[in-house]
Amino acid sequence: MNTKNLFFVGVIVAASGLISPPIALLAGLIYGLSFAHPYHLDAKKLSAFLLQASVVGLGFGMNLHEVVKAGRGGFVYTAISISFALLVGLSIGRLFKVEYKPSLLISAGTAICGGSAIAAVGPVLNAGEEEMAVSLGTVFVLNSIALFLFPAIGYALHLTQAQFGLWSALAIHDTSSVVGATAKYGPQALMIGTTIKLARALWIVPVAFGVALMRKEKTQIKWPWFILLFCLAAVAGTYSPVFASVYPQLSALGRIGLTVTLYLIGTGISLSTLKQVGIRPLLQGLLLWTIVATLSLALIHFGLISI
Repeated sequence: MNTKNLFFVGVIVAASGLISPPIALLAGLIYGLSFAHPYHLDAKKLSAFLLQASVVGLGFGMNLHEVVKAGRGGFVYTAISISFALLVGLSIGRLFKVEYKPSLLISAGTAICGGSAIAAVGPVLNAGEEEMAVSLGTVFVLNSIALFLFPAIGYALHLTQAQFGLWSALAIHDTSSVVGATAKYGPQALMIGTTIKLARALWIVPVAFGVALMRKEKTQIKWPWFILLFCLAAVAGTYSPVFASVYPQLSALGRIGLTVTLYLIGTGISLSTLKQVGIRPLLQGLLLWTIVATLSLALIHFGLISI
C-alpha cells in the first residue's frame, strides 16, 4: 500500500468512530514521522476548518446553563494565567536566548490556545515562515504529549471531572487536545474544559491588538467566529426543542470531526519539523508548559481555585 492510500485509510478509520481521539493522534504521529506527507498543505487547511466545525457540533450537546456557569467561574483564573504565562514565557526565552518573535509566539501559544494564537499573533509580528514553523512545532509537540499525559495524571490524583476540565483548559495548549483529553475523562470534564478553553481563545483578540499597538502597526486581526457559532449551538441545544432529536447526532459528528482533526494534526508532525524546532525554543516551551501545568494543577488539587 502506498503512502497516499495509507493516509486515506487513516482518515477513514478516524472518521469511523472505531478509535478514540488519542489513538487517532498517535496513528497520525506514526504516519507523519514515518512517511513524507503527500497532502501536507491540504491536510493543514482541512484540520483548521474541521477543528472549528467540530467545536460548533459539540456545542449542540451542551447545556447553556452549565456552560455559562463554567465560563464565568473560570474567567478570573484564565485572565491571571494568561498574563502569568506571557510574562514567564518571555523571561524564559531571554534566559535561553531564544529570538524575540518565536519566544513571544511560543509564550502566546502556551498562554492562550496553541496554534490558533500563534496563527493570529504571527502576522502581527511579521514573523517569517521559519519562525512560525519553530513556534508551531514546539507547541504541537508538547500539545501531543499533553493529550496522553493529562488523563493519566488526572486518574492518578483522583481529580474530579470538574477539576480535570479546569486544569486541561488552563494548561493544555490547543482546543483540539483539550477536547480530546476531557472527552476521555468524562462528559462534565468535556463541557467545562471546552467552555473555559473557548473563553480563553477569545483572548486572542486583545493580545493580538496589544502586540500590534506595541509595534505601532495597523493589522487586520481575524476574529474567532466559530466561538460565536459554538455559543449559538449551545443556545439552540438548550432552548430550542424543535430539532431536539437532531442535536445528539450533531454532537456525535463533532466528536468524529475532532478525531479526524487530531489524526490530521498528527500527520503534520515530521522529523524535519522536530529538527526545525531546535533545542532552545523546545526547552523554553517545555519549561513554561511545565510551570503552568504544575502550578495550576497544585492550585486546583488543593482547592485554591475551582469551578
